[in-house]
Amino acid sequence: MTAETEALSLDATDAGHRDLFDVPPAQGGDYPEVAYFAGNSLGLRPKATRAELLEDLDAWAELGVEGHLDAARPWLPYHELLTGPASRLVGALPSESVVMNSLTVNLHLLMVSFYRPTPSRHRIVIEDAAFPSDSYAVRSQVAFHGYDPEDAVIRLRPRPGEDNLRTADVVEQLGGDVALVLLGGVNYLTGELMDIPMITRAGHAAGAVVGWDLAHAAGNVPLALHDWEVDFAAWCSYKYLNSGPGALAGVFVHERHLGTDLPRFEGWWSTEAATRFEMTPESRPPASADAWQVSNPPIFSMSPVRTSLEIFDKIGIEVLRERSVRLTAYLEKLLMDVPLQVITPTDPARRGAQLSLRVTGMRAGELSRRLRFEYGVIADAREPDVLRLAPVPLYSTYHDCWRAATALAEVMA
Repeated sequence: MTAETEALSLDATDAGHRDLFDVPPAQGGDYPEVAYFAGNSLGLRPKATRAELLEDLDAWAELGVEGHLDAARPWLPYHELLTGPASRLVGALPSESVVMNSLTVNLHLLMVSFYRPTPSRHRIVIEDAAFPSDSYAVRSQVAFHGYDPEDAVIRLRPRPGEDNLRTADVVEQLGGDVALVLLGGVNYLTGELMDIPMITRAGHAAGAVVGWDLAHAAGNVPLALHDWEVDFAAWCSYKYLNSGPGALAGVFVHERHLGTDLPRFEGWWSTEAATRFEMTPESRPPASADAWQVSNPPIFSMSPVRTSLEIFDKIGIEVLRERSVRLTAYLEKLLMDVPLQVITPTDPARRGAQLSLRVTGMRAGELSRRLRFEYGVIADAREPDVLRLAPVPLYSTYHDCWRAATALAEVMA
């Protein structure tokens, strides 16, 4: 059996759900469709998205303002259609979750509530390889409160010669001066899955608030935010959640913080729905994550998120995770003979659907371009020397993995 035949055989016995998605045509190589490994940057479009978004658009044309109450999916409570599936996806209660805004906006709104620095406790812990937007956000929050970001932001680095953080080394940094721990659940650069429950417990033991950026974890790995007693979390939905570029993001706030006197920025949608149209000057926030909403939700931006979440609800993140482990391990096996260093942890329990490769002999961007235009393989480059491959269990195939490994071997040779 050839390697390609083996890949096709595995696809016959361990198929994903590629038929639910629109796969772009290839601009190079021998196959009509691309082998798509950039779902950790932008997920593919579900085929149902277009028709369902047009249904919501048509309600505007047919009903005008009455669509708020009379549309097939009424706009006034539309965000509630997303609450249930979003909460199930991240292991939360419905009252703890809401879909709104974009990721970094949500992180700022959450830090208004959860980053309450004092002279003796004002430091924020992040990973040194955090996505730049997270770095900008925490530095600006620190400066807003009058502290020096160079001193107040603790940036965690792996041990010399290593590519990933050790949980014990993270815990060591959680001293009594730490106000907030804000880490990526899955590191965007290396693909490392952090030990969320252990780090959360350690942060709480140190007296800190613990929040998580789940941009690369939501829709990628199973989560249990409520049971892990995470204080807050936020995630985007355009990567593994396949909701489109710049799609609306999600928020989690643990129930122990709901209905309390935590400070928040408020607006039209922060008040309870039952009294919203009494038009009183004072907000009456509900005892739910909805209290962190500010503006009324953009319906046509919510529509693709709802479509995607329904796919996850139907299939189940646990089922997808099992296929993800098999698919990523298969790609890793194929890459063993390619002269590139895998910097993602080899333990499947410590990674999501991503393998990051350190490139030598050329820049990562140049390698990515050659893969795309010569072989029809789309990967994601992080300059100068990291190529990221995300075999997404919903739509990636074993044959895609074979194509990527074969192309990499030829280019690197």
